[in-house]
Amino acid sequence: MSLQLSFTVDPELEPAQIEAGRKLFAGECTFVKGVVAMNGLPSPDRQEVCFAGRSNVGKSTLINAVTGRKALARASNTPGRTQEINYFALGGPSGPGYLVDLPGYGFAKAPTDKVARWQELIRSYLAGRVTLGRAFVLIDSRHGIKQVDHDYLALLDRAAVVFQVVLTKTDKLKKGALETVIEQVKGALAKHPAAFPEFLTTSSETGHGIPELRATIQGLL
Repeated sequence: MSLQLSFTVDPELEPAQIEAGRKLFAGECTFVKGVVAMNGLPSPDRQEVCFAGRSNVGKSTLINAVTGRKALARASNTPGRTQEINYFALGGPSGPGYLVDLPGYGFAKAPTDKVARWQELIRSYLAGRVTLGRAFVLIDSRHGIKQVDHDYLALLDRAAVVFQVVLTKTDKLKKGALETVIEQVKGALAKHPAAFPEFLTTSSETGHGIPELRATIQGLL
């Protein structure tokens, strides 16, 4: 008999954890560099977490909300705007870790050869970055987990990278609809051995889930 994972949604965190997350992101947060090849990655001298998701899932907007900066990551309605691995230092140049923004997967308005290059870069990064503590995979709550997400999660399974799902844009759904999506996500994640058994619901518009996401990142770094 196979063991069925039980997934917790929005786990309750201690006030001290929430405060530690707030302090981390209230401090310095700076863009380091955009990376287009593996030999351009920063020295692996600290922990890092990465954000991944389908093109137009709201990744840049969520990064701006988490960091409390309006334009740290460039948000766009054009799929495929992020075409590099973008590194941000938390706590300044000698801070505790990096937040890494990966190019979106799925459909992108960019030349096919360029898309292929950055997708290969993502695969190499996920398979070979020893300081990567966790991948946060963003899923649009209006759509749930689609096949293109399953394909990406399978890539994380093969790379043995622990990933945690973050549902975005939850303010766009009524409670009943959101609960239906949550159940769909739970069932989908059960197929992926690298899935962390907790996931978060967030809204960049209302701020829901942002303190908890900050605290989770702080705990990993």
